[in-house]
Amino acid sequence: MMKFWRRGDPFIWLTGGALALCLAMIAGLVGIIVYNGAGVFWPQDLTLLRLKDGPPVMGKLVGRQLIPGAAGHYRVQLKVGNRDAYGQDFRWVDEDAIAERETPAEAVVFERLEWGDMHGFIAALYEEERLLAKGEGVWEALQGVMDQVDELGERIHSLKRGELDELNRAIDDLRLQERRLQREQNDAQLAANEVRRQALWDEHEALSGRLDELRAQQERWEVEVALAGGETRRVGVAAIVRAYRPNQMGVGAKVQTYLSKGWEFVAGEPRESNTEGGIFPALFGTVMMVMLMSLAAVPFGVLAALYLREYARQGFLVRLVRIAVNNLAGVPSIVFGMFGLGFFVYGIGGSIDQLFYADALPTPTYGTGGILWASLTLALLTVPVVIVATEESLAAVPREM
Repeated sequence: MMKFWRRGDPFIWLTGGALALCLAMIAGLVGIIVYNGAGVFWPQDLTLLRLKDGPPVMGKLVGRQLIPGAAGHYRVQLKVGNRDAYGQDFRWVDEDAIAERETPAEAVVFERLEWGDMHGFIAALYEEERLLAKGEGVWEALQGVMDQVDELGERIHSLKRGELDELNRAIDDLRLQERRLQREQNDAQLAANEVRRQALWDEHEALSGRLDELRAQQERWEVEVALAGGETRRVGVAAIVRAYRPNQMGVGAKVQTYLSKGWEFVAGEPRESNTEGGIFPALFGTVMMVMLMSLAAVPFGVLAALYLREYARQGFLVRLVRIAVNNLAGVPSIVFGMFGLGFFVYGIGGSIDQLFYADALPTPTYGTGGILWASLTLALLTVPVVIVATEESLAAVPREM
């Protein structure tokens, strides 16, 4: 028995069991996150609750709990949507107050650019106050109108990201050039630039007029929605991101909608103050920052570790450098952030602006927050870790190899 303890087998089993427990806890945490998060995009059925006293309530059932202080009595939570009408997205309803539950086939979920989802029934479709469709056939008419609105939206986006952006850049470049010419007192070139600037502004106004016309075409359609309580609301079709009737959808249609919403979350732009829409800018910025950080930190850290371990004379100075590197690995990240702000942004960035972008001052070009400075600051935070890890790896290699 003493030999068993001396060999250290119990401690090996203990550390192995602790590692297995940690891995199981991590897997369980990831599973909980996936389980609770994967269902967010699923098009859940709409339930209409007819109450014993009060107007009906319609929404997605999201929870059920025991009423505090009332043994044996439960209440259900619904996502009622219609935040612009009700002032809240969710509502609790006591089960004892429910007279009847329904899942109406004609219930529609409207995902909007603002105010969240709207739940209701399509009453009519209008085009510039002219009744376009009502009753049967209004759903098909709405789908056709939404296709036209999407096409107009793509044209607007193309104009804004293409010709309008180019014009804005040309006008801004001309403005900077005029500031330089004013400093040089080049009146002849200033007069020529004035003619070009007027031509650019005329082109800008013409393009803005085209955009206004396209937006006016987008906004000429409105859909009248009857809410569960009986009131009606009009919503511009241009403000609708997606419309579907979940109570009529089969599994295939729901899977298609689920994938569409998931792709929008990954590849779309955020909206509603980053509470809805996609996370593509955050994903792109994070990946780009990590790549730039790796390009800066890994080569420098590996080369520094190779020099310290294989080439540097092991003496007092090298020991001092190792102590400094180990201490840097434990410095809080906020300290690196403050250093990056002062050194990279205001120091290097401000100097670059004064040397190469003086015409744009006081508007900063490099002397402001950006992904380059964030990546370099993160690289400073990572370099000590890379050095220590590389030195440990080199020390583990036998000298004979």
